[in-house]
Amino acid sequence: MVVGDREEERMKAFLLAAGLGTRLRPLTDTVPKCLLDVGGRTMLDHWLDALLEVGVEDVLVNTHHLAAQVQEHVARRPGPPAVRLSHEEVLLGSAGTLLANRELVADDEMFLAVNADNLTDFDLRLLVEAHLASGTVATLTVFHAPRPQACGIVELDDGLVVGFEEKPARPRSDLANAGIYAFSPAVLDELDGPLPLDIGFDLLPRLVGRARAVDLGESSFLDIGTAAALHEARRRWESRATA
Repeated sequence: MVVGDREEERMKAFLLAAGLGTRLRPLTDTVPKCLLDVGGRTMLDHWLDALLEVGVEDVLVNTHHLAAQVQEHVARRPGPPAVRLSHEEVLLGSAGTLLANRELVADDEMFLAVNADNLTDFDLRLLVEAHLASGTVATLTVFHAPRPQACGIVELDDGLVVGFEEKPARPRSDLANAGIYAFSPAVLDELDGPLPLDIGFDLLPRLVGRARAVDLGESSFLDIGTAAALHEARRRWESRATA
């Protein structure tokens, strides 16, 4: 990948797709959330395409619920990027997945991690460039949330994360974690304790004062956690396809 005038090594990413999708039942009783259709493509394919555009050549996708369907879909999908599946008989949590597969990125300068149940048209190059320029251990993305109580809330001071709280009863801001990260492999040294481990609850609070953030700005962003959010995502992406 080339960022600015700098040619980077083969970049890797984690696409976190093992969730049960309980709030989307009954749809997710028979289809894993990452394979739900939005604008004629699965959410998994939307993310694989976006990661490829920013230069990611290797993607690890974790699986759990209805994993055989994900395996069959990936087997039929022409590459790149190359996709490897990591099945979790017991869910490890978003940070636990990174920790369990840390050898994949141990020798890399950086890697990306993305929640597959979000959708955005944000240009991931902006995240990669910001992370490389800052030299920090972590760069996360943020957006202005209409319901901050339901999100991980970030406090910033000139781009530096100075506060973070997952789903606070009394949010101190409306800036929310978008679940799209650039990490240095060294960040995984922050994790300990029994699994499951979560990025929001178990990792980001430890990075306050060291992590930086990039605002999604005017980019479209949706957490596809409910039927209403899925309907809105389909409306937005289908209108983009016909524009």
